[in-house]
Amino acid sequence: MIEQTAIISSSLDHRTRLLEGMARCVATKGYADTTIADIATAARVSKRTFYEHFKTKQECLIALYENASQRGLNSLARAIEPDQQWPARVDHAVKAYFSHLAANPLLMRTLFIDVLAVGPEGLQARRKVHQQLAELIASTAEQPDSELNVWQANAIIGSLTEIVLQAIEQDRVEQLPECADEAAQVIRAAMQSQLAHPVIPPEPGTDPH
Repeated sequence: MIEQTAIISSSLDHRTRLLEGMARCVATKGYADTTIADIATAARVSKRTFYEHFKTKQECLIALYENASQRGLNSLARAIEPDQQWPARVDHAVKAYFSHLAANPLLMRTLFIDVLAVGPEGLQARRKVHQQLAELIASTAEQPDSELNVWQANAIIGSLTEIVLQAIEQDRVEQLPECADEAAQVIRAAMQSQLAHPVIPPEPGTDPH
């Protein structure tokens, strides 16, 4: 049992090191110029060990995206104070999320742009993360009188993503926390609109017109 536990622990350690190696490589060389040999070297493992965990470089990138995104979601979730009024919850959550992104400026281009270059798998991974983020945002703004529906939450994510993409393009990811107040205003405005004019999304499979 002890030997089996040690093997599992070693395997998890190798996977973690490979993800960290991928992160270091794409931060310095970019995803397109990163090779599997680069990743293995950065992780201090053999290429054989790489292939024990990932079939391709693309698969490793998606795993890195999912891992980094989950840490971002966890950071956002920890910032939510249930006892606060919903506007304050929104403010704190957005600031925590943008601060988390700003702490990894060189990695952001890969996580927000390059992941889409790996095809349907990358798009599917991003949609899954966006769905989790939408649910978290909706729960952050939830209150007795009303709540955000999935459509509204996804619209908010689109706005937040555009802010991040502009920061990446303008090489000012480290300044993202300065945009947190404006981003929080977007969420508050959507919530206030829902309070004034509740929107009920159509049932799946029905014609909204």
